Amino acid sequence: MIESNILFLTAASIGFVHTIIGPDHYLPFIMIGKARSWTLQKTTVITFLCGVGHVIGSVLLGLIGIALGITVGFLEEIESTRGDFASWLLIGFGIAYAAWGLRIGFRAKEHSHGHDHNEKFHHHSHHHLSRHTHIHGNEKSITPWALFVIFVLGPCEPLIPVLMYPAAQGDWQSLIGVTLVFGFVTISTMTFIVMISYKNIINLKLGFLEKYTHALAGLIIAISGLTIQLIDL
Repeated sequence: MIESNILFLTAASIGFVHTIIGPDHYLPFIMIGKARSWTLQKTTVITFLCGVGHVIGSVLLGLIGIALGITVGFLEEIESTRGDFASWLLIGFGIAYAAWGLRIGFRAKEHSHGHDHNEKFHHHSHHHLSRHTHIHGNEKSITPWALFVIFVLGPCEPLIPVLMYPAAQGDWQSLIGVTLVFGFVTISTMTFIVMISYKNIINLKLGFLEKYTHALAGLIIAISGLTIQLIDL
Protein backbone atom coordinates (compact mmCIF):
# COMPACT_ATOMS: atom_id res chain seq x y z
CA MET A 1 0.00 0.00 0.00
CA ILE A 2 2.83 2.39 0.93
CA GLU A 3 4.60 1.54 -2.34
CA SER A 4 1.45 2.31 -4.33
CA ASN A 5 1.01 5.65 -2.56
CA ILE A 6 4.60 6.57 -3.41
CA LEU A 7 3.94 5.66 -7.06
CA PHE A 8 0.78 7.77 -7.13
CA LEU A 9 2.55 10.73 -5.51
CA THR A 10 5.41 10.39 -8.00
CA ALA A 11 2.98 10.26 -10.92
CA ALA A 12 1.14 13.36 -9.65
CA SER A 13 4.40 15.29 -9.08
CA ILE A 14 5.80 14.40 -12.50
CA GLY A 15 2.52 15.27 -14.22
CA PHE A 16 2.38 18.67 -12.52
CA VAL A 17 6.04 19.65 -13.05
CA HIS A 18 6.10 18.27 -16.61
CA THR A 19 3.12 20.47 -17.49
CA ILE A 20 4.22 23.64 -15.68
CA ILE A 21 7.72 23.75 -17.21
CA GLY A 22 6.44 22.94 -20.72
CA PRO A 23 4.95 26.13 -22.24
CA ASP A 24 3.71 24.05 -25.17
CA HIS A 25 1.08 22.60 -22.81
CA TYR A 26 -0.81 25.88 -22.42
CA LEU A 27 0.57 28.79 -24.50
CA PRO A 28 -0.94 27.56 -27.81
CA PHE A 29 -4.45 27.54 -26.30
CA ILE A 30 -4.04 30.89 -24.57
CA MET A 31 -2.72 32.64 -27.66
CA ILE A 32 -5.07 31.01 -30.20
CA GLY A 33 -7.99 31.68 -27.85
CA LYS A 34 -7.03 35.37 -27.79
CA ALA A 35 -6.47 35.60 -31.55
CA ARG A 36 -9.70 33.85 -32.49
CA SER A 37 -11.77 35.36 -29.65
CA TRP A 38 -12.81 31.94 -28.36
CA THR A 39 -15.11 31.89 -25.35
CA LEU A 40 -13.77 30.56 -22.05
CA GLN A 41 -15.90 27.45 -22.50
CA LYS A 42 -14.58 26.72 -25.99
CA THR A 43 -10.98 27.39 -24.97
CA THR A 44 -11.32 25.12 -21.94
CA VAL A 45 -12.98 22.28 -23.86
CA ILE A 46 -10.33 22.34 -26.60
CA THR A 47 -7.54 22.40 -24.00
CA PHE A 48 -9.13 19.48 -22.14
CA LEU A 49 -9.58 17.36 -25.28
CA CYS A 50 -6.01 18.03 -26.45
CA GLY A 51 -4.78 17.12 -22.97
CA VAL A 52 -6.69 13.83 -23.11
CA GLY A 53 -5.17 13.05 -26.51
CA HIS A 54 -1.72 14.01 -25.21
CA VAL A 55 -1.91 11.57 -22.29
CA ILE A 56 -3.64 8.73 -24.14
CA GLY A 57 -0.99 8.75 -26.89
CA SER A 58 1.78 8.00 -24.39
CA VAL A 59 -0.31 5.58 -22.33
CA LEU A 60 -1.08 3.49 -25.42
CA LEU A 61 2.59 3.44 -26.42
CA GLY A 62 3.54 2.40 -22.88
CA LEU A 63 0.94 -0.39 -22.80
CA ILE A 64 2.06 -1.68 -26.21
CA GLY A 65 5.64 -1.64 -24.96
CA ILE A 66 4.64 -3.56 -21.85
CA ALA A 67 2.73 -6.14 -23.91
CA LEU A 68 5.70 -6.65 -26.25
CA GLY A 69 8.25 -6.69 -23.46
CA ILE A 70 10.08 -3.63 -24.77
CA THR A 71 12.67 -2.14 -22.39
CA VAL A 72 12.20 1.22 -20.67
CA GLY A 73 15.23 2.65 -22.47
CA PHE A 74 13.89 1.80 -25.91
CA LEU A 75 10.44 3.20 -25.09
CA GLU A 76 12.02 6.42 -23.81
CA GLU A 77 13.98 6.65 -27.05
CA ILE A 78 10.76 6.32 -29.05
CA GLU A 79 9.10 8.97 -26.87
CA SER A 80 12.08 11.28 -27.35
CA THR A 81 11.80 10.91 -31.13
CA ARG A 82 8.06 11.62 -30.90
CA GLY A 83 8.89 14.68 -28.79
CA ASP A 84 11.26 16.06 -31.42
CA PHE A 85 8.70 15.43 -34.15
CA ALA A 86 5.87 17.06 -32.16
CA SER A 87 7.93 20.13 -31.25
CA TRP A 88 8.91 20.64 -34.89
CA LEU A 89 5.25 20.29 -35.83
CA LEU A 90 4.42 22.97 -33.25
CA ILE A 91 7.14 25.24 -34.66
CA GLY A 92 5.89 24.67 -38.21
CA PHE A 93 2.30 25.27 -37.18
CA GLY A 94 3.28 28.48 -35.38
CA ILE A 95 5.25 29.82 -38.35
CA ALA A 96 2.46 28.96 -40.81
CA TYR A 97 -0.15 30.51 -38.53
CA ALA A 98 1.98 33.65 -38.08
CA ALA A 99 2.39 34.01 -41.85
CA TRP A 100 -1.37 33.64 -42.32
CA GLY A 101 -1.92 36.14 -39.50
CA LEU A 102 0.34 38.71 -41.16
CA ARG A 103 -1.63 38.32 -44.38
CA ILE A 104 -4.90 38.84 -42.53
CA GLY A 105 -3.45 41.83 -40.67
CA PHE A 106 -2.19 43.52 -43.81
CA ARG A 107 -5.44 42.94 -45.65
CA ALA A 108 -7.41 44.31 -42.72
CA LYS A 109 -5.52 47.60 -42.90
CA GLU A 110 -7.79 50.25 -44.33
CA HIS A 111 -6.48 52.72 -46.85
CA SER A 112 -7.91 55.40 -49.11
CA HIS A 113 -8.28 55.83 -52.82
CA GLY A 114 -9.25 59.08 -54.50
CA HIS A 115 -12.20 59.09 -56.87
CA ASP A 116 -13.44 61.74 -59.26
CA HIS A 117 -17.22 61.60 -59.81
CA ASN A 118 -18.89 64.35 -61.88
CA GLU A 119 -16.06 66.78 -61.12
CA LYS A 120 -16.36 66.04 -57.38
CA PHE A 121 -13.28 64.49 -55.80
CA HIS A 122 -13.56 62.32 -52.68
CA HIS A 123 -11.70 59.58 -50.81
CA HIS A 124 -13.05 56.09 -50.22
CA SER A 125 -11.59 53.98 -47.38
CA HIS A 126 -11.64 50.21 -47.59
CA HIS A 127 -9.68 47.03 -46.83
CA HIS A 128 -9.03 43.88 -48.86
CA LEU A 129 -10.76 41.35 -46.60
CA SER A 130 -13.66 39.61 -48.27
CA ARG A 131 -17.04 40.23 -46.70
CA HIS A 132 -17.02 36.67 -45.30
CA THR A 133 -13.61 37.03 -43.63
CA HIS A 134 -13.34 38.14 -40.01
CA ILE A 135 -10.11 39.27 -38.44
CA HIS A 136 -10.59 36.80 -35.56
CA GLY A 137 -11.15 33.79 -37.83
CA ASN A 138 -14.24 31.68 -38.36
CA GLU A 139 -16.17 28.89 -36.65
CA LYS A 140 -15.15 26.26 -39.23
CA SER A 141 -11.42 26.69 -38.63
CA ILE A 142 -9.27 23.54 -38.63
CA THR A 143 -7.04 25.09 -35.94
CA PRO A 144 -8.51 23.02 -33.05
CA TRP A 145 -7.98 19.82 -35.06
CA ALA A 146 -4.40 20.80 -35.88
CA LEU A 147 -3.69 21.39 -32.20
CA PHE A 148 -5.32 18.07 -31.28
CA VAL A 149 -3.17 16.11 -33.77
CA ILE A 150 0.01 17.82 -32.52
CA PHE A 151 -0.85 17.01 -28.91
CA VAL A 152 -1.72 13.37 -29.66
CA LEU A 153 1.70 13.01 -31.28
CA GLY A 154 3.38 14.87 -28.43
CA PRO A 155 4.80 12.51 -25.78
CA CYS A 156 4.68 12.41 -21.99
CA GLU A 157 8.19 10.98 -21.63
CA PRO A 158 8.27 11.01 -17.79
CA LEU A 159 5.23 8.72 -17.71
CA ILE A 160 7.02 5.71 -19.22
CA PRO A 161 9.25 4.70 -16.25
CA VAL A 162 6.37 5.26 -13.83
CA LEU A 163 4.18 2.96 -15.95
CA MET A 164 6.81 0.29 -16.38
CA TYR A 165 7.56 -0.19 -12.68
CA PRO A 166 4.15 -1.55 -11.59
CA ALA A 167 3.91 -3.46 -14.89
CA ALA A 168 7.19 -5.25 -14.10
CA GLN A 169 5.73 -6.22 -10.70
CA GLY A 170 2.52 -7.46 -12.29
CA ASP A 171 0.62 -4.88 -10.22
CA TRP A 172 -2.09 -3.95 -12.72
CA GLN A 173 -4.16 -2.09 -10.15
CA SER A 174 -1.28 0.28 -9.45
CA LEU A 175 -0.62 0.57 -13.19
CA ILE A 176 -4.18 1.79 -13.77
CA GLY A 177 -3.96 4.08 -10.74
CA VAL A 178 -0.69 5.64 -11.91
CA THR A 179 -2.16 6.24 -15.37
CA LEU A 180 -5.28 7.89 -13.98
CA VAL A 181 -3.38 10.07 -11.49
CA PHE A 182 -0.82 11.23 -14.06
CA GLY A 183 -3.52 11.94 -16.64
CA PHE A 184 -5.77 13.78 -14.18
CA VAL A 185 -2.98 16.02 -12.85
CA THR A 186 -1.57 16.77 -16.31
CA ILE A 187 -4.92 17.64 -17.89
CA SER A 188 -6.14 19.56 -14.83
CA THR A 189 -2.95 21.63 -14.70
CA MET A 190 -3.15 22.45 -18.42
CA THR A 191 -6.80 23.44 -18.13
CA PHE A 192 -6.33 25.45 -14.92
CA ILE A 193 -3.44 27.51 -16.33
CA VAL A 194 -5.44 28.30 -19.47
CA MET A 195 -8.54 29.22 -17.45
CA ILE A 196 -6.74 31.60 -15.05
CA SER A 197 -4.90 33.21 -17.97
CA TYR A 198 -8.00 33.58 -20.12
CA LYS A 199 -9.54 36.69 -18.56
CA ASN A 200 -6.33 38.73 -18.54
CA ILE A 201 -5.26 37.71 -22.02
CA ILE A 202 -8.66 37.92 -23.75
CA ASN A 203 -9.21 41.45 -22.41
CA LEU A 204 -5.67 42.61 -23.21
CA LYS A 205 -5.79 45.61 -25.54
CA LEU A 206 -3.05 45.59 -28.15
CA GLY A 207 -3.90 48.87 -29.84
CA PHE A 208 -2.67 49.03 -33.42
CA LEU A 209 -1.31 45.47 -33.06
CA GLU A 210 -4.82 44.09 -32.54
CA LYS A 211 -5.15 43.27 -36.24
CA TYR A 212 -1.97 41.20 -35.95
CA THR A 213 -3.11 38.99 -33.04
CA HIS A 214 -3.01 35.88 -35.26
CA ALA A 215 0.56 36.66 -36.27
CA LEU A 216 1.58 37.26 -32.63
CA ALA A 217 -0.13 34.03 -31.58
CA GLY A 218 1.70 32.05 -34.26
CA LEU A 219 5.03 33.62 -33.33
CA ILE A 220 4.63 32.79 -29.63
CA ILE A 221 3.54 29.22 -30.44
CA ALA A 222 6.61 28.77 -32.67
CA ILE A 223 8.84 30.14 -29.90
CA SER A 224 7.31 27.76 -27.34
CA GLY A 225 8.04 24.83 -29.68
CA LEU A 226 11.57 26.10 -30.25
CA THR A 227 12.06 26.39 -26.49
CA ILE A 228 11.15 22.69 -26.12
CA GLN A 229 13.75 21.85 -28.78
CA LEU A 230 16.54 23.96 -27.32
CA ILE A 231 16.02 23.21 -23.62
CA ASP A 232 14.82 19.61 -24.23
CA LEU A 233 11.92 19.90 -21.76
